Amino acid sequence: MISLEPKKMQGTVEVPASKSQTIRAFLIAAAAEGTSIIRHPLISSDTLSCIEAVKAFGAEVRFSQDRSEAEVISRGLRASGPLTVDAGNSGTTTYLLLPMAASLAVPVTITGDEQMRRRPTLPLSEAIRALGAEAHDTDGKPPVTVNGPLRGGHVSIECRTSQYLSGLLLAAPLASGPTVIDCPILYEKPYVSLTLGWLDRQGIRYTISEDYMHSEVEGGQEYRPFDEYINGDFSSASFFFVAAAISGTSITVQGLDRNDPQGDKAILDVLEKMGCMIAWNGNSVTVTGPEKLSGGTFDLNAIPDTLPVLAVAAAAAHGTVKLTNVPQARIKETDRIRCMRENLERLGVEAEEEPDGLIIHGTGSFSGGRVQGYGDHRIIMAMAVASAAADSAIEIDDEKAAAVTFPSFFSLLETIRR
Repeated sequence: MISLEPKKMQGTVEVPASKSQTIRAFLIAAAAEGTSIIRHPLISSDTLSCIEAVKAFGAEVRFSQDRSEAEVISRGLRASGPLTVDAGNSGTTTYLLLPMAASLAVPVTITGDEQMRRRPTLPLSEAIRALGAEAHDTDGKPPVTVNGPLRGGHVSIECRTSQYLSGLLLAAPLASGPTVIDCPILYEKPYVSLTLGWLDRQGIRYTISEDYMHSEVEGGQEYRPFDEYINGDFSSASFFFVAAAISGTSITVQGLDRNDPQGDKAILDVLEKMGCMIAWNGNSVTVTGPEKLSGGTFDLNAIPDTLPVLAVAAAAAHGTVKLTNVPQARIKETDRIRCMRENLERLGVEAEEEPDGLIIHGTGSFSGGRVQGYGDHRIIMAMAVASAAADSAIEIDDEKAAAVTFPSFFSLLETIRR
């Protein structure tokens, strides 16, 4: 348990690298034949799960002494016989790696921890089967066993997480024939942009519609070694953005690329509409909170990971905030809609669940008290930030899961608590 006394937050921080970009980098490096260099990777439990996964496929991973650089030496994804890979708590690793593993002509089983084994994989398994490989899951959840090769073909898949589409786009070049993917439902589109950026840098031949809901990828292609720098993570930065917003102070976050396609940078637009001032200076952005945060209605479909921390901002606002069109938040590490409603109520905040979001009646501040982390890194970090606007200490039952994406979060937070 950790207890955080009420303190405003102000200062300058540098956030770690993007988890989404780091995992894509290691998976593509493992699929390439040769030596790839990944500069400034995120080192967290999620990315370490990904690294162990690519090592299981025969890649060698060497870190510099300060772990600021990784060298990945691979002969492409390989398995000489049946293989079991534990992706831990990493949904990104699981969903992106499953279709890629299906390109191999041996059984590969991908499993994870207790939380991961509750997350849905059935749509992805069905898509893999439609592309000519075998896929067997457990009641539509991990562990999932795939057995290739992928032949290509036409698949229609409802992507209530964009990771389904990203996984298929990464795997399609490894199929023997062309792949056509239709997505009648597609959430979290900015994360598809991340994947397309990697395909572009790899010279992969594909076409995709403007809305990303129809794509065609040539088969028989190869990934090649690369040397890439991983920019700072906007998802991690979002906690410090909101800390400034609810403190009524300024926090500068360094190490971010304004042009990076990471979707969670859109939280800055939400906070600006709530009354914050946003100022960019090169690779740094400063968020300054207003005297009073305003309410409003915000569509979070493209940025579902910001729901927990924006729920905290909403609780500190003066007025009602509606966080809408984010049903996929219910199938993340936890049901984040339900969990955040329960935590806000523990702090005396009136909140209502909608099927696809939350309605939060902010009054400018809230009480302290004991809240639950639910083993969910984003909920834990959001509730820690809430201490900036509480009237007494906030106790979080278990803070350890923050290490999934941000091992240094609490030590960094302490540097800006005033």
